[in-house]
Amino acid sequence: MNASQNNARRVAIICSHGGLDEAYPSLILANAARQSGIDAFVFFTFWGLDVITESKLDHLHVNMVGNPSAPVPTMLAGLPGMESLAGSMMMKQMKELELPTVREFLQILDEAGAELYACELAMKMFKREKKDLAKEVKDVITAGDFYDLAEGAQIIFT
Repeated sequence: MNASQNNARRVAIICSHGGLDEAYPSLILANAARQSGIDAFVFFTFWGLDVITESKLDHLHVNMVGNPSAPVPTMLAGLPGMESLAGSMMMKQMKELELPTVREFLQILDEAGAELYACELAMKMFKREKKDLAKEVKDVITAGDFYDLAEGAQIIFT
């Protein structure tokens, strides 16, 4: 589909990070787009594949080391268990705010008509197959396919 065939507003979101705190911006933006009547698709690449990999999506962590916004000093952030502790604290806060889990968000996006795609090159690099992905993932595509799909869309890199 190219921009001249469809005058609807469109957004293409690239999710390249797999931390719990890094997954939500892509999911929230895609959901907000669909709620606003904007066509949306999300392209998961490199570590972003973890967000749609069945064995990983319920176990995402918060990356503390190297995160300048982490609420603890880098020396403490690297201690064993800190990522899990931060992830647990974030999940508790999200539950209090009634935010869907990552798995629930994927289901919501699928039901709302957002399209989810995995990057073919990243899939090869991380030795994953389509069967390893959440059922909501429409297809595995190349970067060139992404550009074809994104024609006329606003592109957001998270």
